Amino acid sequence: MASSSSCPPRNAKKLHDVFLSFRGEDTRDNFTSHLHYVLSLKGIKTFVDDQLIRGDNISRSLLDTIEASSISIIIFSERYASSRWCLDELLKILECKHDYGQIVIPVFYRVDPSHVRWKTGTFGD
Repeated sequence: MASSSSCPPRNAKKLHDVFLSFRGEDTRDNFTSHLHYVLSLKGIKTFVDDQLIRGDNISRSLLDTIEASSISIIIFSERYASSRWCLDELLKILECKHDYGQIVIPVFYRVDPSHVRWKTGTFGD
């Protein structure tokens, strides 16, 4: 009988406790960098995609990193939904939440949470 687990099916060693999903142009040099710094000070291993080369498709290694993280923090900013890359990350994060019980924490940075929930404003476009 299969057991329910909050760990990804791959028994990979967790390299990161937290995966940060964010729109770099909106939050990289302010909110996200401060959050990453504070988490690091507390000894929380946090992944920030600051050294990845952007392309049309999200890389397999990034998807694996999301899957191997215990927690994902999604920083919804005004232009988050306009990024295909961010939406691909979000899809993978939600799959991990559903399939593995990954903890997902939304942060609303200068956006109304109802716009995200009801897909209005820039999130409806």
